[in-house]
Amino acid sequence: MPACRFRTLAATLALGLAAGANARTNEHGIDPRNFDDAVGACTDFFEHANGGWLKSNPIPAEYSQWSLDDELQERNLRLLREILENAAKNPAPTGGVTQKIGDFYASALDEGAVDAAGYTPIKPDLARIAALKSPADVATLVREWHAQGIPALFDFAPESDMRNANLVIGYATQGGLGLPDRDYYTRGDAKSKELLGKYRAHVARMLTLVGDANADAEAEAGWIVDLETALAKASLDRVALREPLNSYHMVSVKEADAQTPHFSWTAFHKELGRDDVQRFSLAQPAFFAAADKALASVPIAHWQAYLRWHLVDFAAPALAKDFVDADFDFHGRTLRGTQELKPRWKRAIDATNEALGFAVGEAYVARTFPPEAKQRALVLVKNLEVALRARLEKLDWMGADTKKAAYAKLETLVPKVGYPDRWRDYSALTIKRGAYFDNVRAAAAFEARRQFAKIGKPVDRSEWGMLPQTVNAYYNPLQNEIVFPAAQLQPPYFDATMDDAVNYGGIGAVIGHEMLHGFDDAGSQFDAQGNLRDWWTKQDRERFNARTTELVQQFDAYVPIDNLHINGKLTLGENIADFGGLQVAWDAFKLTDEGKSGQARDGFAPGQRFFLAFAQSWRTQQRPEALRLQVQSNEHAPAKFRVDGPVSNVPAFAAAFSCKSGQPMARAPAGRVEIW
Repeated sequence: MPACRFRTLAATLALGLAAGANARTNEHGIDPRNFDDAVGACTDFFEHANGGWLKSNPIPAEYSQWSLDDELQERNLRLLREILENAAKNPAPTGGVTQKIGDFYASALDEGAVDAAGYTPIKPDLARIAALKSPADVATLVREWHAQGIPALFDFAPESDMRNANLVIGYATQGGLGLPDRDYYTRGDAKSKELLGKYRAHVARMLTLVGDANADAEAEAGWIVDLETALAKASLDRVALREPLNSYHMVSVKEADAQTPHFSWTAFHKELGRDDVQRFSLAQPAFFAAADKALASVPIAHWQAYLRWHLVDFAAPALAKDFVDADFDFHGRTLRGTQELKPRWKRAIDATNEALGFAVGEAYVARTFPPEAKQRALVLVKNLEVALRARLEKLDWMGADTKKAAYAKLETLVPKVGYPDRWRDYSALTIKRGAYFDNVRAAAAFEARRQFAKIGKPVDRSEWGMLPQTVNAYYNPLQNEIVFPAAQLQPPYFDATMDDAVNYGGIGAVIGHEMLHGFDDAGSQFDAQGNLRDWWTKQDRERFNARTTELVQQFDAYVPIDNLHINGKLTLGENIADFGGLQVAWDAFKLTDEGKSGQARDGFAPGQRFFLAFAQSWRTQQRPEALRLQVQSNEHAPAKFRVDGPVSNVPAFAAAFSCKSGQPMARAPAGRVEIW
């Protein structure tokens, strides 16, 4: 259950000129062309630091947003394309990773063969659905699909036991919806109703592509939306899901069978090849009660339509052009406002990363991240650990006992930098050139078997949950680890040729953010070993909650689009980490020679360069649809508020830019949030 720092919607970084003639970027340091001097730093720091960039960088047609991350992603994609094209063109021994990534990529690129196949690859699955005759048959197919790596009706995955973080258990969690969030089915406002209607039309359109008559497809889409709405109403909202205990409900397999009499968990685990499992987390009991009731009461024809839809939705990106176009038309254009589908080669890279990501990552790391870069990054991590400990020591609202436990958590924090020490073994996965959908299915089944094999075993603390070629980072509370892939540790986030102010304002704030996730409202519920345990005194927890409530109120007041307010409770963990991470990065910077000297560079004092580097790392603009989607369903606030929100609470920022108390970016002491 890692908490990622960046945008949940595929937050990858890259750099290049993909936006067209107006796109430009500076790989190193602070880019003065990005400024908008007409907006004062003390009025709106995000606009001041990035307004020039926003004006000269239109969002490319194939993107729903455009950011530093996306600029860097373009550079990343071109390197990955070179790696994969070389693998596809040059013969390699059968069974090796080079053969597998090359053949998978070549198969994904072969649009002619994919179009010629139409939806033939899923016809056996459609026939299987057509043969269903009873609720028991539906349950059997759901079990079979999970074993093959196709999520159906709910989600199931291994993870550390929250009460015993050294052991892997299975977690069955709510799912089964086609829209991004349960609230899309339950909101009563006009825009939400309109979107639900468009979703229903999209479902009908996709069903006609597999042979349903228009009238039948429209009726079936209605059944599907009704069934998904029932599941949504029984699902917890995203705020509730941020509470760890709402994903932890340990039961024996026999107890689970009793709770869902129409779905056998004994048979489920047997289908996964894990009939030895005796206990697991049936995470959201109310959801599974509703799903079980639906199995018994919803007509079989409705279940058949629901399963056909979810099969097509899963398969569409790997099927013929009409499926790909229809899938993009809703998920890209309608939901996110994206105007054009990505070119085939980019989608082929994404698919290869999904199937064989660590094999691709091994080649990527060899080209981009030498061992000395890893060592330099570890030095920054260590400096921020020193700064965080010092900040904990100075807290006047946290007592000695809680501080002692906090020190222990910081001391046991495991930083993972660049890439894993041991690369993943893909020897059991067979990939053949010319069979794109078969390869996708084979990869999904391989990953499912790999995941299910973990259950009941000790946690492999060397494993990574993110690819080295992903520009992102995360904190995992169950292993008390912070992870920074090689692609994140690239200019302008991290650049050994630049001054400390730029590096600490860029990657330093990223590192600090991930560290602070260990002490946010959710992460702070886990101890130094990763167990869900209350290590706070009652008084200290109450003080912490009072302070974080002020941060909730601050973000609740922001209105990014229309009349939609940010949900301060949903975004609280990320906001705590943004705010505290920036403070810790600043403290660590002040420990450096440059931070102590105060010597200006390029016309900016070190403190100004630090905060400008921080703000420019968040340069982002979004289409209205994408922004609306983020505000309504994402635990990350929009980028503008992830800059202006934290800095307005940081006195060092006000001092650096000579802001007067009470200006928008310099909250008066009485209104300033103080946590860490």
